[in-house]
This record gives sequence, C-alpha cells and structure tokens, in this order.
Amino acid sequence: MRWLLLKDLQILRRSPFLVVLLIVYPIVIALLIGFSLSRGPDKPKIAVLNEIPVSQRTFDLGGTSVNANEYTSQLFGSVDPTFVHTRAEALKLVKQGKVLAAVILPPDITERLASGTQQATIEIAYNGEDAVKQQYVESVIKSRIADVNQALGKRLEQVTVRYINLLLTGGTLDVFGRQLTVLGLTNAKKVLDAAIASLPRGSNLRPALDQVDRFATLAIDNLGTSTAVLQSVSQPVRAIETNVAGSHRQPLDSYAVAVAVTVSLLFLTVLLASGLLAMEREEHAFARLVRGLVSRLGLLLEKIGLAALCAFVVTFGMVLALGAFFVDLDWGRLPLWVAALAAGALAFAALGVAIGGIAREVRAASMLAFLLSLPIIFLALVPSGAVSSGLYDVVNGISALFPFKPTLQALNNSLNAGDQSVLGPLLHLLAIAVAYTAIARVALRRFG
Repeated sequence: MRWLLLKDLQILRRSPFLVVLLIVYPIVIALLIGFSLSRGPDKPKIAVLNEIPVSQRTFDLGGTSVNANEYTSQLFGSVDPTFVHTRAEALKLVKQGKVLAAVILPPDITERLASGTQQATIEIAYNGEDAVKQQYVESVIKSRIADVNQALGKRLEQVTVRYINLLLTGGTLDVFGRQLTVLGLTNAKKVLDAAIASLPRGSNLRPALDQVDRFATLAIDNLGTSTAVLQSVSQPVRAIETNVAGSHRQPLDSYAVAVAVTVSLLFLTVLLASGLLAMEREEHAFARLVRGLVSRLGLLLEKIGLAALCAFVVTFGMVLALGAFFVDLDWGRLPLWVAALAAGALAFAALGVAIGGIAREVRAASMLAFLLSLPIIFLALVPSGAVSSGLYDVVNGISALFPFKPTLQALNNSLNAGDQSVLGPLLHLLAIAVAYTAIARVALRRFG
C-alpha cells in the first residue's frame, strides 16, 4: 500500500500544471457561484397570517377613515403571499422551507394605529439556516415596511398638525360623534389678558393670573408633542423578528466561507479521485496491481485516501486563511471544522472513484465529474420558497444522494455557533462514502 501511495505522489509531482489547475480552478468556480448567490427570486414566497378582524380593517385616524387593506396590499406588493390561518401553520411552512419567511399581523394593529400614540407591531419569522436567503427576504420586507411607515407617517403627521392647530387656535373636535368646541390657547390668552386688564391694580388675583398668562405664552411659543406621538409618527409600524431554525442570526460572511470551501472541496476531490483511478487503466497498471499486489477494495481505499488528504489540506488552508485575514470565525470550533472537512473529503473522494470506475478513462472521468458537479452544486443551493413545495421536495431528495449539501451543512454548522448539530450531516456523509465506495467496487468488475 505504501509504495502504491508513493507512485501516485510521483505522478502528481511530474504534473505540476495539473496540480495548480486542480487548486486554482475550483477556487475560481467557487467565486463565480458566490457572485451568483447574491441575487434572490423576484417575488419570494411569504406566508401571511392576517389576524385583524374584518370589522376592524377600516378604522378612524384623526377623523379620517383609513382602510388597512390599502397598506397590507402595499406591504405584500413585492412578494408572493401564501395566506394561512394560524401562527403554527405559518411557522411550520418557514421551518419546512416552503416559504422564505412568515409575516404575522396581530389583531390589535388597527387599534394601535388609530390611537395615534402607540406603535403597531408585526411579527416576521425567518429560517436562519440559510444566511443568503434570510438577508434577501429581510431586505424585501423591511423595504416594504419602510414604504408603509412613510405612507402612514404622512397621515399621522397631518393628524398631529391638525391637533396642534386646534390646540393653538381652537375649533371643533369630533369625540364619539359629538361636536365639541375647543377655545384654543391663543383665544384663551386673549380672554385671560382681557380679564387681567379689567382687574384693579391692587387686586390679589393679578399675581396668580399673571402666572397663568406667562404659562399660556410659553405654551404657545414652544408647543410640542409627547414622546409617544413623535415615535408613532416617525415609525407607526415596527417589526419583531423571530428566527425559526436557530437561536441566533447566522452571519452571511461565514456562510459564504462554507459555500466557497465546499465547492472547492467538491471539484478538487472528485476530479482528483476519478482521474487517479482511471489513470491506472489507461496506463495498463490496473491488471498487474490487482493480480496479487493489492485487492480491488484496497486500490479504491488508497485512491479515496489520497484524494481526500490532498483536498483536505488545500481546503483547510483556505479556511485558515479566510479566518485569519478576511472573516471573523470562532477558532474554538476548529475541531468541528476538521471533522466536517474530513468527512466531506472522504464522501467526495468516494464519489470520484465511482465516477472513475464507471468512465474508465481519464478524459471521460474528468468530463463526467465536471458535468455532474455543477448540477449538484446548484440543486443544493436552491433556496426554500424559490420554487413550488413539491419541486423543492424533489430537489432535496436528489441533493441527499450526493455529498455536497450535507458537506455544506456540516461545515456551515461547524463555523457558526448555533444550535444546529454537526453530527447528523457527518453521519449522512459517512453513509454516502460507503455507498459510493460500493458502487465503485462493482464498477471495477468491468474495469480491466
């Protein structure tokens, strides 16, 4: 086994261009895919729970009738809404990946808006497993909330100005259908000034009335509104965020590192493993090797081990470099990085020898590995809610047959200090490695 490993290392040493290509090419592809991830679907799927009673969707705002449906339609204008009936149903759709987020409108939202002094709150639930899609849907929803706040803010500003003018100059006020006359501070001061002027100079009432007069003058010159009113005018609607799959917000930078490293690991390991195995047949060495020097399973394990080791060294170096110079990573989780990369490398290498055993020629193996890798990557990166639920289940089923998605999950969970376990993806990868090794072993029956 040792001399077989030395032979393969000598082949790699005689082909420095191939080694450089195997390192640089997957990194370039990873960067290109990273750029493609920066754009989300035009209209993301959002679960919507509208708990506002039908009888309360039209409310009074400072004497003006306002229809809440006008603002909810504006809020959901840039999304593909899926209306649900319960909060549990909305959160379930988010957790299952059927939608990108859920927006929950509580029953008291119109009552709070009508008060003019209270902020209305809505709940937004995200799936924290994918930082890219979470950031995208956050930007879409927050943009729409900003539009709603701007529209409601103008209405509330008009109401506030009307009340201030009413308080200053007086007028009529409608209170529960009754018309009340408000004197106003300006008119009150005129009445007060006239009363003070009519008093004798030595009257005991003058000092007290002069204090009231000075207060009225100060109130007129520096009239302001309460803090609650000012807050409701500037931001009538406030969003409360809930993370469905995870107790923390996942940083986008660490997720990008996981994607880039996993893509590099895929290309480097699969191309190297498939090429090394197919090369034994092209150089007419396979028959001599398995005639008694090494078993077929031993040959496969050597190719898997070498390819996995080489890819592990390169990608582990990538993670260390990115963590040291570009991204803030939790170095206390380094053992988990090693476990995720090692398991992923073994699974990718097993896939590679299966491809090499089926293709039997280096050029055919390289072409097949390349053609197979790109669909595997893009299928695994399809965000939940971007396609129909049935199609997303099919995509998930296909992705589960290949090592890319579980490797991405394992590496992503190891890089982020959340409550997502690394154990499940690691066991998935080991099962995939065993399955593809068995496929490669069957393929060797017609390899000679």
